[in-house]
Amino acid sequence: MHRNHRRGWRIGAASTVALATVVAAGVTPSSAAPSSAAKSDRRDGEAFEHVGTFDVRDNGTTVAEIVNATKDGRTLVYTDSATGKVGFVDIRDPRNPLPAGTITVGGEPTSVGLTGKYALVSVDTSAGNFAAPSGTLFVIDLATRATVRTIDLGGQPDAVDVSPDGRYATVVIENQRNEDINGALIPQLPAGTVVVLDTRGKPSKWEMRSVDLTGLPGMYAPTDPEPEYIDINSRGQAVVSFQENNHLAIIDLRTARVINSFSAGTVDLYNVDATEEKLGPQRKGRIILVDSVIARRREPDTVAWINNTTFATANEGDYRDEAGAEGGARSFTVFSKDGAVVYEAGAAFEYEQIRAGHYNETRAANKGGEPEALTVDKFDDQTLLFVGAERSNAVGVYDVSKGAPRFLQLLPTGIGPEGMKAIPKRNLLVVAAETAAGIFPSMITIYERNDDASPSMTLVSADDANGLPLPWNAMSGLSADLIDPDTLYGVSDSVLAEAGIHTIDVSTTPAVITRRVLVNGAAGVAGAMRNDLDLEGIAVAPEGGFWLASEGRVTVGSSRPNSILKVDADGVVQSEVALPAALVAGASNNGLEGLAVTGAGTTQYVYVAIQRPWADDLAETVKIGRYEVATGAWTFVRYALDAVALPAGAVIGLSEITPLPNGTFAIIERDGLAGAQAVQKKVYGVDLATADFQPLGGTLATVPKTLLADVLDELQDNTIYTPDKVEGLAVAADGEVYMVTDNDGLDQALGQTLFLGLGPVESAFAG
Repeated sequence: MHRNHRRGWRIGAASTVALATVVAAGVTPSSAAPSSAAKSDRRDGEAFEHVGTFDVRDNGTTVAEIVNATKDGRTLVYTDSATGKVGFVDIRDPRNPLPAGTITVGGEPTSVGLTGKYALVSVDTSAGNFAAPSGTLFVIDLATRATVRTIDLGGQPDAVDVSPDGRYATVVIENQRNEDINGALIPQLPAGTVVVLDTRGKPSKWEMRSVDLTGLPGMYAPTDPEPEYIDINSRGQAVVSFQENNHLAIIDLRTARVINSFSAGTVDLYNVDATEEKLGPQRKGRIILVDSVIARRREPDTVAWINNTTFATANEGDYRDEAGAEGGARSFTVFSKDGAVVYEAGAAFEYEQIRAGHYNETRAANKGGEPEALTVDKFDDQTLLFVGAERSNAVGVYDVSKGAPRFLQLLPTGIGPEGMKAIPKRNLLVVAAETAAGIFPSMITIYERNDDASPSMTLVSADDANGLPLPWNAMSGLSADLIDPDTLYGVSDSVLAEAGIHTIDVSTTPAVITRRVLVNGAAGVAGAMRNDLDLEGIAVAPEGGFWLASEGRVTVGSSRPNSILKVDADGVVQSEVALPAALVAGASNNGLEGLAVTGAGTTQYVYVAIQRPWADDLAETVKIGRYEVATGAWTFVRYALDAVALPAGAVIGLSEITPLPNGTFAIIERDGLAGAQAVQKKVYGVDLATADFQPLGGTLATVPKTLLADVLDELQDNTIYTPDKVEGLAVAADGEVYMVTDNDGLDQALGQTLFLGLGPVESAFAG
């Protein structure tokens, strides 16, 4: 779990562990068949919902990596390797987590285990000296925050665990490899070990023993085991992962000896996206589930006992062997302690990420969602397994009480979930996400289990004709079906190269994407999928098909025009319309951002909203354009943006324009800020039917606007962290209002998409 080192390396060939042919310890083998979208957030009684988020900057820290909780479940303790601190969070009210101070430990804290009275913090003091690794265990009195003992660990530590009865504590001494020498290959000495502490009595009396892990049969590099993670069961037995060696071992803590060890084996994956492409239209990024990955080494990171005879592994992968073959099976596995595989998730966990719009295309060829964090605990009569996908910013929840693991729900997290702690006595799950990126900080998210939980994901996709999940993300515009109140249509932007039109069924909770059509061809001729579009707006055409708005760019090397397109119901382009050349001359990279249609035949108009001011605009004003379909004429009015005090570099812009039942239009006006900094997420009304639209070249009228709704509270109340991009708005045929946010395809972003019903238009837009 220690992650200030290596990425993407792997070891030599390993034998496949055969699936068990009999039920072992209540867990059955599985072929990991995909589930349907209707089951993506299914719940039997109680479920988890997000209740609180803690921004670690509020505690004077930079990141939260490993998180734990005190015995009473009221205080969190987390490690911050970036500042050399251990942080504390007061969660007496989990809906309002509060900073509770820090302790500076020096060096790099890597993990924290808790006894009833003490925090055991492992600290790497090696300072990059791989040849002479060193580390210290700080024993901190939780009541006084005083360090009562420091223990020289004799090497570079990683994971810490404390036995359920508090009798033993263990520290994994990894002594990691230097990736800058020997092609990053192992062996690289000194060898790692596991330190066992007898924690009975006062810390001054604790005795330390070391477990010899070298020479285990079947290891790739038996002289350099590189232990990674450890978990202790109620029998005083510990399971240890050896990630680079693709190996697992069982240790008896009473004797401090290995009593069994075995290869973690390999996995065959089918119908996955293992072709990594850069994001955006010019770079051809796509999610296509057609690849096979054969004999992929599991290379487990985190391990956790399900019961005293079976345990689960998160198969992250971390090594590239001499032949260049990489490990990481994109899955989780359940093993019996004799080494038999009794369940293999295969691609099933990754499919749940795809259904929820949480698939990170930039990791497709590497390790996909990259399962890393993992924990197991019992809530009432259910034993639950939590699996964190580091690159997909999500945690899968599975019922492992009996039989094969059963998927329950997917929880959105901060960027890079690294550590998890279940607190059953308070019905809580806590997740530490270590990455800070752009406007999003490292954060700790808190979830509560209850019997009336809201859906953890508000928009998911159904399966296609082949039983595979429909891929999607970055939802950037909405439109309503003209007749069916249960049907909306959405478009995704240029995070993925293929421009998609998504049919959304809003009659279910969560809403479900039932069809995905790709825009293709040009000028009425079906052809190749279009990868030169950035769809930001959509409107249903009265005569059939859709009008679409594509945002342009002026950046050299990735330029493309702002344009509107008419497509049929299957996405075939019927016509493309460019903006006037005089307008384009002043364009910026913030172009067409919303589109609406009124009328039909000779009286049809297409309205477009331009996101930010262009060169010929007055300060803090933007244009709304009107295209007359019959004549091809373009005319414009101005729209004045609110004058709002914002941090340096932040701006206000438009995101959407949609028609209202009374003949006026709703426009989203928002800042680009997230979290506590977000201040402007508003919907304004404008009357464009009576507006004085004029051609370019003269003085343009500024259209009056009326505040219809401030949706900041709705965003704060329904997401883990107030999102920056409210992108879509639609009024269904029955007058219900819907809103959607853009998750940026997880590119320096959280990944959570909020699809929210605001209620009837009369109350949603009451001002």
